Formats: sequence, structure tokens, C-alpha cells
Amino acid sequence: MAVLAICPGVFVSSQPTDKDRQAPGLIARGWRWLRSQQRDAWFHTPLTEATAPAAESPPESQSKRPPRAPKKSVTSQAPQPLLFAPWQLELTPALKKTIKADVAARLPEHAQPSAAQWKMIFSTTPATCVVAGAGAGKSTSLVLRVLVLHHYMGFELDSMSVVTFTRESRRDFIKKLCQVFDMWGVTYVFEKVREVVRTYHSLVLPLIHALPGLAEVRAFENLGAAATGSEEANPFQLRLNDIQRQLMNECYRSLMSSDPSFSGHVGSLRASAAQLRKLDPQDPDVQKRLKALSLASARDAELCDLIEEHWRAQDAWPIKGIKIDRQAIDIKGFTFHTHGYTARLNTWVVLGFEPGTDAQLTRPTAKIPIWGEWAVKRTLFQAFCDKPLIWLDNPSDAKKVLTSLNGKGLTGPGFEYQLPGELTPAPLLDCFVAAATFIENLGLQVVDAIDRMSWNAEDSEADFFAALRLFWPALEAHLQNQTPPVMLFNRMFALLGEGPGSRVSELPDDALRPMSHLLVDEFQDISAQIVGWLRASLAEILRRSTALAGERAAQNSSLMCVGDDWQSIYGWRGSNPSYFMQFNRTFSAHKHTRVLLIDNYRSHQAIIDAAEHIVASAPAIPGKKALARRVFDREPSPVILLSRDLADLARRAAEHHAAGDSILVLYRRNSDRQALAEHIQGLLQADQALPAEQRRLRQLTFHSAKGLQADAVFLLGDCQYASRSPYKNQVYALAGLAQAVQVDGYDSAQHEEALRLAYVGITRAIHSCYWYVETAAKPGARASDRVDARMPCFNDVRTKPKR
Repeated sequence: MAVLAICPGVFVSSQPTDKDRQAPGLIARGWRWLRSQQRDAWFHTPLTEATAPAAESPPESQSKRPPRAPKKSVTSQAPQPLLFAPWQLELTPALKKTIKADVAARLPEHAQPSAAQWKMIFSTTPATCVVAGAGAGKSTSLVLRVLVLHHYMGFELDSMSVVTFTRESRRDFIKKLCQVFDMWGVTYVFEKVREVVRTYHSLVLPLIHALPGLAEVRAFENLGAAATGSEEANPFQLRLNDIQRQLMNECYRSLMSSDPSFSGHVGSLRASAAQLRKLDPQDPDVQKRLKALSLASARDAELCDLIEEHWRAQDAWPIKGIKIDRQAIDIKGFTFHTHGYTARLNTWVVLGFEPGTDAQLTRPTAKIPIWGEWAVKRTLFQAFCDKPLIWLDNPSDAKKVLTSLNGKGLTGPGFEYQLPGELTPAPLLDCFVAAATFIENLGLQVVDAIDRMSWNAEDSEADFFAALRLFWPALEAHLQNQTPPVMLFNRMFALLGEGPGSRVSELPDDALRPMSHLLVDEFQDISAQIVGWLRASLAEILRRSTALAGERAAQNSSLMCVGDDWQSIYGWRGSNPSYFMQFNRTFSAHKHTRVLLIDNYRSHQAIIDAAEHIVASAPAIPGKKALARRVFDREPSPVILLSRDLADLARRAAEHHAAGDSILVLYRRNSDRQALAEHIQGLLQADQALPAEQRRLRQLTFHSAKGLQADAVFLLGDCQYASRSPYKNQVYALAGLAQAVQVDGYDSAQHEEALRLAYVGITRAIHSCYWYVETAAKPGARASDRVDARMPCFNDVRTKPKR
């Protein structure tokens, strides 16, 4: 088997000349410096739209070189330099006593900190790791920590930052902090409090603006955001809006017209995307329909005639560029037929017949409608046809496919592509963004990572990543040339990170100072890219020492990270819990503090035990056994597992709603929500009729439910990773996140993440949790397989499958 390795071209990065340094205008100076300094980063050569194609594909002589060994990651065993001065927070016993008395007097009894929470609030070491399980009351503890630093220790607000994961959690934290400040009579300016509490992205943007020449830079991810203010955009939203897509399309068109290599790779991807998607021959649907192989072959000629007549009746057949050709295709020794052939692509064409076309149309003497017979044929072709094949589902689809194949998309590529391992196809440029973002989130540079990846010659991924290798630096060049310039958030993190070309040392003291005392929530979902930025900032603060703080009360630096490795569920976009689990190694200090918050103030013990049993086999920080501390006025119930039954779910949800309970319905797929809608329409209308503050029903995905809770939680769907991502496995290895000889590091991590996702879903429940799962449709382990019906925390009433 031939192997193709995408290898690097040759690039020369020049240092800025004296003439460059003397050039007038801060913006010009800033961009030249950025171009020349950032190795493997924004530009390998000073790219513009006209010169972007300079990043040529490698010569054939280089293509068989094996991939280079991965670089060491931040979690490697090598000792890391200290990031903090050897200091401790001077909290005297007398001051602690005063603080405790004030808290006892001002906060209600249910909000009084536990012993473990006081350990967190009073931590004196520069580096503190807080393991806070679901329902542990971490938010109040974080607010009190800020109160201690600012009100009791005198730390200036502009010397600290609280980092939250989402905009919603940021707004909630600001509200809680202001409420506590009001209780203590702390004088504050609301805007100053807002500046203290940030998301990662709203924190890094002012730092970039503080660099010479970059004051006007806009974040690509913020373009077109409905709200004003940098912190209000959603950088985790990978869907492109019209403004972002326009910029990408401009870059795409420029490359298509100027770079034959890029247009060639895109052409290959077009042809590949039009091909009928393959199915695993062992797929249950394939095995089921394989039983009809002989019958399907016998009726195929008649079926082809009927479908062709249907297309002719709509003036949709024949199609220009496709020759009518009833080519015989062998499927496991039985004959089937195509409808046409396109010589330009050397590909056969089959016309389709979707159920919505005419659901009742049936061949004479046939027992199932034409669309059912068509579906059987399609499945057999997907699993066993070894010919290049385009399957046109309907005339409308045919127009789109042919427009794409002819390269007539006026704005962008005009076709969707699906990388192996991804759940659904997406527009090609969206796929570029998702893949490049994943690579960068793991702390790698896109071009360098692609240069070290290898593919089989027949894999379409080879064309995809060769095209991405050319497109990504050209896109960043195109963004740079906008007025004012535009930069991707990942480029900002890299520009202030640990790698060569970092400009963190150029930050003015006033800009860097808010990074001095960091409190980071949801740390289990951090990425290598952001870890590098935090480490570089702390190292620079240590280097400047007292020169940064001057005579201010807030001296030195500190880091408090709060998280729960069992709730790490964003690995699919590049986060990794290892930085949290190996906190002491990631953030080296002369002394660390670890706090375990094991008290659960949300759920009863049966729900806690069920969730922990599901996730028990995943690697975790030791010592995590949560204890229920909430007092209930009703008998606790176990987690109930049921076979998928939407009517039953709707009935139970209505009963809880009528009893005054709050309800969360969590689903795995958007199609589940759509399927459920007709069953709970009455309940939705009843809930919407209530005043906004009294509404008690919410529908969300599992991933969207973090931080939420409800009296009764309904889980619809199992948690399973039944895919395989060759490219993400390679990137994981390059980032040092896989074991030395492990070739499926990402896939392995996703199997564990599926268990953690179930844990997150179950632990949203206060007293009732119902889990509706379908019969296994795909092979592979599922979270529900971990259920042990012998345990009192489970009540498994699923219908047993017939044997």
C-alpha cells in the first residue's frame, strides 16, 4: 500500500531589520514584527492575497518520509521551571477568625462554607487546585475567595482575574460577587467588577490590544456578533456567520484562481464528497438488508426503469454531462445496475427515490413501496460496491451536486465534506475551521502538524489536509490585510504563549497585572493552547518580580484552579483534563495546595452513587467519593433506566410538572428533540403560559446542561463513542497526549468522555432521574452498559431484547 506523507516546503523567516524598526506607524511596525517573529505561526513568508500560494505542496521526493516524532507536551515528565515566587498569603489566625465571624453573620445558614471550602478560601500557597464535584458549591467559595483577597487583604481588583468558561457563568458570577460586596459594604464600580470576571477570550483581547501596533485588531470569532463588547461573542461556536464566511470565501476564491495545487486538491475533495458514503459491512442495518440480496437483485432492472421514468416525468433526466449507461455492478455475486456514467470523473451514477417523493408508489406484486426497495439497494451499494459512485437522491440534490462538480459555486466551495470520525458533513470551509481549531487547541501549529501527519495515498484526508495547509496561512494573511486587521483567537493565545516568537514580554505592566492573581473555573475543560498562555503570563510576571507590583498591596502572583475531571466533556474540540489532573506538574511552584470538595449540596445519595458508578472506570483524581448533604422531604428514588418511549417520557414529565417540580430534558441529538416535540407539545404550551420566572421546563443537549440542575431530569439517548477519527488520533500523538506506542489516543479518550457525559447528565438531577435508552444500533461500549441492576441506586426496567 502506497503511503503519502504531507511534508513541509521550505520557508525562510527573516528578523526585523533596522529599517523595519524605524518605520513610522505603530500598526505597520506591529504587523511586520508579528510576521517575522511568529515561527510556524501567522506567516512563514510575508503573505498577502497575491503571494499566499507560496506555501507550495511538497515535492514527490519528500512524500514518503515517515512522520516526525511528537514534541514533548506540557504534561511530560520533564521538570518544569517554577512559575511563582516562594511566597505565602499572610492570613493570620486572628484574621481568619474575623472573616469566619463576618460570613456567619452575613450569609444564611445554608450558604455557610464547609471545612473543605474554608480550606479553599484560605489557601495560602501560590498554586491551588480545587477538585469540586457536581453540586459542591464552588461558586460561593470562589466569590468568598475574591472577597478575602480584595476586602480583607487589600489586593487591588485590577491585580486579579476570575476566568469563567461561558458568558452565562460570567454573568452569574458578576451578579453573585456584587451581591456579596454589597453585603460587606465594599465600595466598587460595577464596570471594574465586570473587568475582573472574564472568559478566556475576553481576557486575552485587551492584552493583544496592549501590544505595540495591535490596538485596532478585531477578533475573527467576534465579527458579526449581535451583541456589542468583545466578551459577548461566543468563540466556541464553530458555525460561521455571513461576515466570517465572506472573508473566508474571498480567501478561497483568491487561492482557487492563483494556486493550481490548491484548486486540484479541492477538485479531488469535490469528487470525493459526491461519492456515496461507505457503510461498514458489519453494520446492523447492512446485515439486516443483506438477507434480501437475492430478491433485490432480481427486481433491480424493473426498479431502475420505474425510478428513471419518475425522473423523466420531472424533466430531471437525462442530465447534461452524464451519459445514460445501465452498467452492471456485481454485489457479492449478484447483479445490480447504474443509471449513468460521467467520464470527467470516471464515476457511475445512480438515481434515487426518497420516501417523501411518493411514499405509496409500489411495483406490481411488490410487498414494500419503491422507496423501501431503493433503500435496500442503497445500503447494499454503500457496504459492498467497489466502484466510484454518485448517488443522486432527488432532482434538487442533483442540481447541487452537479453545480459543485462543475466548480460553479459563485461564493465558496459549494459542497459539504465529512472527515472520517465526524458525525455529519459540513461545508468545506467549516471543516477547515474545525480541523485547524482542533490542531491549534492542542498547542500545535497547523502547517507544522500537517507536515508531520501521514496518510494512505487513496485517502481523501490527504487532499483535505494538503488543501488546509495552503488555506490556513493564506486566510490569516487575508485577515491581516483587512482594515482594521483581524486575528483569530488561537493566534492571540499563541502570540502570548510559550513558543518562539511570543510577545508576552512586550506587554505593558498595566496590561499584564490583571494576570497576577488568577482564579479559573471549569479548569478541566482547558486546552493546551490556553495552558501555554497562562504559563507564559505567570513566567513573565515572575521575571518582572516586584517591578510589576511596585508599592501595591497585591504582590507576587497566584493561581487557583477549580474543576472536576469527571465533568471534562469537550475533548472533541481540543480540551484535555490531564492538565487539571497533573496540576502540580503543569504549574510548578515551591508549594501547592489541593482541596477536595466532596460534599454535594444538590442531589440525593442514590443519584450521586449511580453517576459515580457509571464513570468509575475512567481515569480520575483519587479520593473523589461525594456525600449528599442536602436534606429532602421526600423519599429518594434511584436512577430509573427505561427503553426509549417518548410517550412515557412525556407522561412522567407532565406528572412532575403538575407537582411543581422543575424539569430538564436532555437529549443527545437534535433529532431526538424534534421527535419528542409532538409528545410534549401540551406540556410546553402549559409551561410557556406561566410567567417567565415560574417556568420550570428546559430542553437542552447533554453538553449544554453543565452548571444547571432540576428536580427531575429526563435523559434521552445513550452516551457512546462509536466512531474513529484517524486525523485526531494523529494530532493527539503529535501533541504528546497519547501513550508512546498508542495509535488511537483520541479515540480512547473519547470512550472515557462518553462515560463522563453520562455523569454530567445524571448529576443535574436533584431527586429524580429517568434515563431512556434505545437498543444498541451500533457496536461498541455504551455508558448504559455500566449500569448494575443489583445496586440500589439503579432501577433498570428496560425491555429485554428478544433472542
